[in-house]
Amino acid sequence: MSSALHIPVLGREAVDHLAPREGGIYVDATFGGGGYSRAILDVPGTRVIAIDRDRTAIAGGVELVDRSAGRLTLVEDRFSNLAEVCVAQGIDAVDGVVMDVGVSSMQLDQAGRGFSFRLEGPLDMRMGQAGPTAADVVARASESDLADIIYLFGEERHSRRVARAIVADRQETPFTTTRALADLVGRVVRSKPGDIHPATRTFQALRIFVNEELDELQTALAAAERVLKPGGRLVVVSFHSLEDRIVKNFLSERSRTGGGSRHLPELAQSAPSFQLLTRRPVIAGEDEVAHNPRARSAKLRAAERTDAPAHDDGEPSSWPKLSDVMRGG
Repeated sequence: MSSALHIPVLGREAVDHLAPREGGIYVDATFGGGGYSRAILDVPGTRVIAIDRDRTAIAGGVELVDRSAGRLTLVEDRFSNLAEVCVAQGIDAVDGVVMDVGVSSMQLDQAGRGFSFRLEGPLDMRMGQAGPTAADVVARASESDLADIIYLFGEERHSRRVARAIVADRQETPFTTTRALADLVGRVVRSKPGDIHPATRTFQALRIFVNEELDELQTALAAAERVLKPGGRLVVVSFHSLEDRIVKNFLSERSRTGGGSRHLPELAQSAPSFQLLTRRPVIAGEDEVAHNPRARSAKLRAAERTDAPAHDDGEPSSWPKLSDVMRGG
């Protein structure tokens, strides 16, 4: 699908909350099919720095770059590096950052990328070109690590049963295709008519883990906080509860005023670096869900940067790390 045809989920709402203005500089942190970038560029004089770790998405945006007359710069990188990307482009502050978190429908629809349990393909799942594949993780991770990954990132309550079956079967034949893994999970996880496919949560977990998506999101949010000008806006669209929880907690902590309670003394607290624009998440309307079922799970949250300094990074996350699991740590 070309960038000219791609309409992102909650695209209109995202751009409305971003409120691009003439002459502004914006970061499209997850370029994908270029829907956000195209809408921002419709405002005269805007400049867009667009980032994607997927080389296919970058290649698909060449036509839009040509049409932008120098106002769109495409960069192949992780969106967690958005602050460094801006500096490399000679920009130290921007008017807005928009990001659409997770796998794209275009990636899901490409069997060769290995994201979908419904399409036969290699068990890859990488959004970029480097690093371990899902097949590598399934082949090398310990049973306990696999169970943790599938439970924490897939919220699969049968995670231990799935991990046990993977470890038992991989001794005979390595898992190299999406079909082989989906078939195994289908045998282990029972489902009733109308339920989601039994492999849905396991595939989600491996995809998130292989691409370090939750760590990427946490780092990207903090990077956006650093590069946004006072009055600049951050807009995030997420597609499942794990992502949305990270965004919600980040914005809640960054927008909190005061401290302590009537039972505890006032606690020292950083001045709020964001003002919420969405007290509750924006969700897709019935018409959008009817045209795109994936929109059903989408949630949009937005906030405006204050003139307070960026907060210190919080405690590191405690979930399994790709580098540790792959080296048996």
